[in-house]
Amino acid sequence: MNDEAKAVLKRVYGYDTFRKGQEEIIGGIMGGRDTLAILPTGGGKSVCYQIPSLLLRGTTLVISPLISLMKDQVDALRRVGVPAAYLNSSLGAAEYREVMRSALSGDYKLLYVAPERLDAPMFQSLSEQLEIPLIAIDEAHCVSQWGHDFRPSYRQLAGWIGRMSNRPLVAAFTATATNEVARDISDMLKLREPNVFVTGFARPNLSLSVVTGVDKKSFLHKYVAERKEQSGIIYAATRKEVENVHEQLLKSGVQAGKYHGGLSDTERADTQERFRFDDIRVMVATNAFGMGIDKPNVRYVLHWQMTGDIESYYQEAGRAGRDGEESECVLLFEPADMQVQRFLIEQGTGDDERKTIQLSKLHMMMNFSRTQRCLQQFIVDYFGETGVGACGKCSSCLDKSEPVNRTEEAKMALSCVGRMKGRFGVTMAAKVLKGSRDKRLLEFGLDRLTTYGLMRHLPEKEIADWLYWLVAEGYLRLSEGQYPVVSLTANALPVLEGRETIMQRVRSTVRQASTADLAASSPLFEALRSWRKERAAAEGVPPFMLFFDATIREIANIRPSSAEQLLAIKGIGSAKADKYGEELLEIIQPFLGEGEAGSSSGKQGPTQTDNGSGQGAAARPAAGESGEQPSHHLTLAMFQEGREPADIAAERGLGKVTVEGHLIRCADEGMDIDYGRIIPAEHEPLIMAAIEKVGVEKLRPIKDELPEDVSYFSIHGVISKYGLKK
Repeated sequence: MNDEAKAVLKRVYGYDTFRKGQEEIIGGIMGGRDTLAILPTGGGKSVCYQIPSLLLRGTTLVISPLISLMKDQVDALRRVGVPAAYLNSSLGAAEYREVMRSALSGDYKLLYVAPERLDAPMFQSLSEQLEIPLIAIDEAHCVSQWGHDFRPSYRQLAGWIGRMSNRPLVAAFTATATNEVARDISDMLKLREPNVFVTGFARPNLSLSVVTGVDKKSFLHKYVAERKEQSGIIYAATRKEVENVHEQLLKSGVQAGKYHGGLSDTERADTQERFRFDDIRVMVATNAFGMGIDKPNVRYVLHWQMTGDIESYYQEAGRAGRDGEESECVLLFEPADMQVQRFLIEQGTGDDERKTIQLSKLHMMMNFSRTQRCLQQFIVDYFGETGVGACGKCSSCLDKSEPVNRTEEAKMALSCVGRMKGRFGVTMAAKVLKGSRDKRLLEFGLDRLTTYGLMRHLPEKEIADWLYWLVAEGYLRLSEGQYPVVSLTANALPVLEGRETIMQRVRSTVRQASTADLAASSPLFEALRSWRKERAAAEGVPPFMLFFDATIREIANIRPSSAEQLLAIKGIGSAKADKYGEELLEIIQPFLGEGEAGSSSGKQGPTQTDNGSGQGAAARPAAGESGEQPSHHLTLAMFQEGREPADIAAERGLGKVTVEGHLIRCADEGMDIDYGRIIPAEHEPLIMAAIEKVGVEKLRPIKDELPEDVSYFSIHGVISKYGLKK
């Protein structure tokens, strides 16, 4: 059965191998077991139920609350030859009836349904007549009151499934579930001895950052300006802040859209489509936006304010980099964010139990915003995953500032909280330490505490921030409920007794998210992107529906010259090769034989290809040989003087990838070059072993076999040194 699944993966989706966990999940479903699968956002959940649906008889039902995502997935399936449809409130009466008629005729392999539709008499009749081998429940955390996005409509699922005369297999999928939520999902849906798969919560392609103490407006303008060619989402907590940020961006010349519940359905739908089609690059939105946006090329997500819980933050941040490419997630945090989120919870419609749960989650989110631990590690720990090492690239991991001994200040704060005997909150504790003459403080006689005024040299806001940091680090705890009080934990005792020191990093400058690596794109890559945009516009679909950026980049790097070579590229299955192959090969043809192939990410090196004369393209006479030194010769001369490629690139105003391509070209032309400066001695045997294993036809498989620090430049160096391409 696994061979059949792999064949479908290649034929329909264009991929040779499954992502982590997919094969096991599909195997479990095909083996007849109910399933609960927890995969990170972007981890490929949909493939786990789409492939079984193509292998099983009948029509698989997919329950999803996300209307726009249904449309995206159905459109994508139809484009690769899979018959699919959806039933939700976006359909008119005539469209709804037409889908129902086709479903009854068995025309679909997948039928997406909103949970609210299940009790409709028309659908009840349909479900009784359909052959349903599998019910896949997406966003399954919505069934749990302990989840961050509880939806009452999901509570009817178990009853509805239980009433079916011939109960099918049930598979539940989610990206964000703690152990408690996972158990609740299984219980609420009455899964029968389910296989439970947790593939891990880490997203290695995301760089997480928490930024504090900056002028947010200045940070925003600089950050977006540095990424003007990239798609990004900026999340704000309220409609007012969305309007504020949107106006700031428009004033600075950024074509941005906005999305929140105060806009009309037409306005929201129009803006959403413009973003999906890359007509606008930046979207400013409340969390109402994005739940169903399957846009793979979002390169950054910036949170203007802290979210109400870690699940929401990670789900929203996870909308960056769904294509697996490197992406950034930045949280601009201020202590006042806590009050905004508390207000939103208190004004919400949930009952007291639900609000207590939400407030507890809010306190954990605050701890995340203040921690100095690895941010990725903090998140996976929250979801119950252990043993994950530090990511090495979040703002905490990259913070090189020196820690400062704050043990005495910690003793003052902890002693004060201890003397207040767990009866007051952080704000009152800060007032006592400040020596405030607040009326309530005096009424309670707190000015008579020995700790009164011990930190009067600091602003009250800074004292409160210090107390919250002690909460985040586990020396203090906040109670649950709408008015949490602060108290000591067991960890405070060694500090108060002088047996433990407290060190805190105090940043002299606030770390800003690093500028994205935007190396110059190759002409072929740009030509392919232009074609994709025009072709997508003609078909009325977003560009990513044709091909992801990663696929376009690999085409530009490999430069396939036949349909067979096209099919070897990740993301190109038979349906897309049949539909677009001829056009792609026509675009590539003029570029065959060129010696320099860059990539939009700067990660791909030059490619040597035969130009049909038996010589590599690099052997052609260079323009300017009548007296002017060819560009790549000048690069080699500078390299031979001892300069590094990055320095040469800076001095000549070229991309580093272009400079590296010049040097490989010179080597291929037979010029003397010091390969030792291109190929680290310890990397050469590793590269040779990888080439022996996967060949030299494609660079990406070689790179995938090697440690991350082995560069494409070194790989090309080995290929050139030993004449392997020829």
